[in-house]
Amino acid sequence: MSPVIHQISSDKALPESGDVVVVGGGIVGASAAYFLARRGLSVALVEKGYVGCEQSSRNWGWCRRQNRDARELPLANLSMRLWEELTKEIGHDLGFRRCGLTYATNDPKRLAEWDKWREVARRFDVNTRMLTADEAAAAVPAAGGKWLGGVYAADDGKAEPWLAAPRIAEGARKHGATIHQNCAARGLDITNGQVSGVVTEKGLIRTSAVLCAAGAWASAFLRMHAVSLPQASVRQTALRTAPAPDFGEAVYTSDFAMTRRLDGSYTIAVSGRATLEITPQGIRYVRPFLPMFMKRLKAVEIGIGRSFFQGPETLRRWHLDRPTPFERIRVLDPAPDKRMVATIMTRVKALFPTVADAGVVSSWGGYIDSTPDAVPVISPVDSIGGVFVAAGCSGHGFGVGPGIGHLAADLVAGDAASVDPTPFRLSRFTDRSKIEVGDF
Repeated sequence: MSPVIHQISSDKALPESGDVVVVGGGIVGASAAYFLARRGLSVALVEKGYVGCEQSSRNWGWCRRQNRDARELPLANLSMRLWEELTKEIGHDLGFRRCGLTYATNDPKRLAEWDKWREVARRFDVNTRMLTADEAAAAVPAAGGKWLGGVYAADDGKAEPWLAAPRIAEGARKHGATIHQNCAARGLDITNGQVSGVVTEKGLIRTSAVLCAAGAWASAFLRMHAVSLPQASVRQTALRTAPAPDFGEAVYTSDFAMTRRLDGSYTIAVSGRATLEITPQGIRYVRPFLPMFMKRLKAVEIGIGRSFFQGPETLRRWHLDRPTPFERIRVLDPAPDKRMVATIMTRVKALFPTVADAGVVSSWGGYIDSTPDAVPVISPVDSIGGVFVAAGCSGHGFGVGPGIGHLAADLVAGDAASVDPTPFRLSRFTDRSKIEVGDF
């Protein structure tokens, strides 16, 4: 069951041309469209389903710097500022709150990792502190025992996944962007090695700049034009309770993580637990992903399902004048894992019985688009002039979505980069750079 999301209207007419076409209406695409349009560029945002319909509305909603890979922290710092600025500029609540993030554990190894991460925190001015056992017990008052310790990031927070991308897209429209939902981008029109347009199911939009922010579909979209983007999609399950007693705004434990929504309900999921489905694209990219799979094998279940035959990783080719896989699957909406839902609720019952007693209102699946090093790609595509990509967010995309969108807009517009884009270049997978898998 898809999570409920704030739906917005589409513009009636497809523009004949524009300065930039953004492919994909998730948090990254919507943010990029906003920052491009705010600079005075004419922008068309095209989305095969509806804005925010895939992973941007299926995540925890955390906006964090705590425990991030150091390569992502400049983006995370930028994003925390942008979340506040976007709320003021757009004039609508995105659900962003600096409520603090609280982590508690009985695992001494995990506690030691958090303590070691404080070295990174000091380099990037992240406000974080370790919690003693008594402090963790007071912050996360779970039934059935005390914690060994924890960590608290006071300035981190959360936003509402069901609100953020649509309202940011509406903000882009106020600056002149047009929004086209149920309008799949089938591929690129290329002239002499330079993009000259985007072919959509509703017609051609002439343009000299395209940003592919297509999430789990980005690799498939670019592959049609001989661009290689190593990408693997892992399936996760989350659920939402009815409104429940308040046990914290954003809480991580070794058993699960939970985020309190504006209506008092909780989104709950298990961190790091996912299913990697064998697909033709997965087989193609198995070599660059091997280090990550080996590092995280205990948390990943290997399986095969319908995604082998349909969806973004099938390697099927298509014609731009006929319906494509993007039209056949408007919304990538995998079923939740019923066993995982039951596991989550059993764990919640043991620690927070009154939250479990509130009951499950809905549950859903989602695909997290990952890169071999768990760091996003925000980069020009060297082989096609005017084409850029912002994808592969590896489960971190919602919280840093505004920063990714801002940096992508910098690159597309040819402006000074808001953060150093070097760690996010697409060419790192082909220029013999050492690929280091992030720890968090």
